[in-house]
Amino acid sequence: MRILLVEDDTGVRELPAQGLTSLHHEVITAASGSTGLDSALTRDPDLVVLDLGLPDLDGLTVLKMLRTVTSVPIVAATGRDTESQVIRGLEAGADDYVVKPFTAALLHARLNAVMRQRRGRRRRTTCGWEGWRWISGGRPPP
Repeated sequence: MRILLVEDDTGVRELPAQGLTSLHHEVITAASGSTGLDSALTRDPDLVVLDLGLPDLDGLTVLKMLRTVTSVPIVAATGRDTESQVIRGLEAGADDYVVKPFTAALLHARLNAVMRQRRGRRRRTTCGWEGWRWISGGRPPP
């Protein structure tokens, strides 16, 4: 999986990047919102991990801008941990939200969950009942 990690803090960016790389993911890093936007549009990531506290653009602004041009799954990764901040991030378009500090293992589990949800949504739209017949080539639900 190609993951774009947008994080301005070098230490916070490198540790998850190394962990995800060791789990055989291709990790693209960006240290600013503008670089992250450019990378999201030119590098075609499968998933974006986005810090909301970026130096050049507010992460929520970056999130909203990404949502206007792509449906790539986005996980907000931030120190903003109040309920209202989490709600704002999710309502702005994040598919999930993880609060710093976090381990690479927790981030990996969240990314896998988001990708499972995304695959499940696609699967539901390509199969179903047509009259009394199940269409998709797969097994009908129980």
